Amino acid sequence: MPLDWSPFVQFLRAHDDILLMTHIRPDADGLGSQLALHDALTAVGKRSRVVIASTLPPRYRFLDPSGTTIELFSEVTADRFRNVGAVVVMDTGTWGQLGDFGPFMKTLNVPKAVVDHHRTQDDLGGLQLVDTSAEATGRMAYEIIRALHAPLSPRAAHHLFMALALDTGWFRHPNTTAATFALAHELVAAGANPTPLYEQLFECAPVARLRLLGLALERLQTRAAGQVCYTEIFLADYDATGAVPGDTEDLINYPRSVDGVEVALVFIEQPEGGTKVSFRARSRVDVSKLAEQFGGGGHKLASGARDPRELSAVREAVLAAVEQALAT
Repeated sequence: MPLDWSPFVQFLRAHDDILLMTHIRPDADGLGSQLALHDALTAVGKRSRVVIASTLPPRYRFLDPSGTTIELFSEVTADRFRNVGAVVVMDTGTWGQLGDFGPFMKTLNVPKAVVDHHRTQDDLGGLQLVDTSAEATGRMAYEIIRALHAPLSPRAAHHLFMALALDTGWFRHPNTTAATFALAHELVAAGANPTPLYEQLFECAPVARLRLLGLALERLQTRAAGQVCYTEIFLADYDATGAVPGDTEDLINYPRSVDGVEVALVFIEQPEGGTKVSFRARSRVDVSKLAEQFGGGGHKLASGARDPRELSAVREAVLAAVEQALAT
């Protein structure tokens, strides 16, 4: 059931210079939602800024070829973002997913709001618009645009289609419903163009990304009589292949595709220390609850976590927790 967007519409209409933020390691849903809402706010005479708190992955650079729309927040650039009228966080509601922007946001004495569809939420100190039934934050952004009575431009429709398609695994994940296809139809009618979008996202991989994939496939291992499959990526792999951390985005699909696997995992050593873990499940295990044990969260069948320990320690702890969950 759609949310009542009237409080958020009032929020947007009452403020200007709105900073639109998403989670670190931004993906298609977060970026597409930000860009579409930015387009709509501009159309109704509002000023907004699309900001991310980590490097824009090469896969998504086509969204801002001139490098003038998506701004990078860091501790070095923080002062550029102090004079904002409000902050809207999209596609996450947890401090841990905001990187260096999290502590900075705590210092901003401005109204804040969260627009998200994940189950795991922290109190970010503002208006919360959370719909866990939404298959993508992109759907929520679409509902906001309609509630604002803003025009849905072909560019915004294209961004929203990207958000919807990627967060449903190009319409193959269990969160895909008849309503998902109905929205996709409306977005295409409004100007979204799925064919070049798919080619850009899935058929323009640099050789370095494929080399990194090769390493991940070589390292596939199973546990729990084949019910768990995992792989891992180390910092040295980037130099060895020429890849970058953003090239790990789809690796989780490969252990998940192994026959008989109930839970898939990817462990990724982080440049600043610690380990990122991606979780995927088929039906038996709620991986959001598992991810929460390691400082993360997300959806029942798709979640992530970030643990400060080294990869080997995190791997053994996570595998033990997964095996326990499968046994209950």
